[in-house]
Amino acid sequence: MQRVLVTGGAGFLGSHLCDRLIQQGHEVLCVDNYFTGSKRNIAHLLGKPEFELLRHDITFPLYVEVERIFNLACPASPVHYQYDPVQTTKTSVHGAINMLGLAKRLNARILQASTSEVYGDPEVHPQAEGYWGRVNPIGLRSCYDEGKRCAETLFFDYHRQHALDIKVVRIFNTYGPRMHPNDGRVVSNFIVQALRGEDITIFGDGTQTRSFCYVDDLIEAMLRMMDTEAGFTGPINIGNPDEFTMLELAETVLRLVGGRSRLVYRPLPSDDPRQRQPDIRLATEKLDWIPSIAVEDGLKETIGYFRRLLAEDAA
Repeated sequence: MQRVLVTGGAGFLGSHLCDRLIQQGHEVLCVDNYFTGSKRNIAHLLGKPEFELLRHDITFPLYVEVERIFNLACPASPVHYQYDPVQTTKTSVHGAINMLGLAKRLNARILQASTSEVYGDPEVHPQAEGYWGRVNPIGLRSCYDEGKRCAETLFFDYHRQHALDIKVVRIFNTYGPRMHPNDGRVVSNFIVQALRGEDITIFGDGTQTRSFCYVDDLIEAMLRMMDTEAGFTGPINIGNPDEFTMLELAETVLRLVGGRSRLVYRPLPSDDPRQRQPDIRLATEKLDWIPSIAVEDGLKETIGYFRRLLAEDAA
């Protein structure tokens, strides 16, 4: 049993990670400022003696005693990270400095939840970890893209300068229960619009592609990465290499939800990548991991979650 800190622990990914860590017998300190996280996501854990919840913004220092740190704190959808872009950058950069400083003081292993957005609008397809990316440093998405790139820089400089035990994972599009219904991400958008009988909004012509990983597969890979030997730092891609166009995803959601929603097209947002697909050969080799949950099966679980959520909110 270990005492584990999860920043962003009340968020979509963080809450699932807290679940798994407690199932493994660890004590979990969940830290969140609730900008995008929700107490609803971790309400079922509040009575457990192994679980502790702390409201805190990691752009400020945190003084706790833990053995491992998962740094997941940062708004991850364009709607949220563009709402306050300066704070988004501060969360990635100041937050990384504060968590790395804590890990250094405690001699704790620390994992950074980075993102496929570090590759920008890629010229290489699929994207492997050795690709440096093609990112606009002054665009609307830069607060997130460059913030995460800088966080990776800090992690590797702490590793080189202070011999800190780091792990870096680059997360590709992930979906599942506990996604925020208004986060602007394509899976939640399509499902909520279909459940409400609204038009399904496709940006661009619908031929741009993404690869979608179900949350349970992603959390399994993160846990395996945290348990790898000390010499292996990453970065390592985590995602599902099965690639779908936006139009294919919308049609699948419509078929699973039913109803009479229409597809409507809007202009493509600035700097929106045309293609996104992970090369996961390193994860397969180092973590003995490949995603096991088919997109359609994961979508059924996610649709069920949003159906219940919308019914509760309407009651």
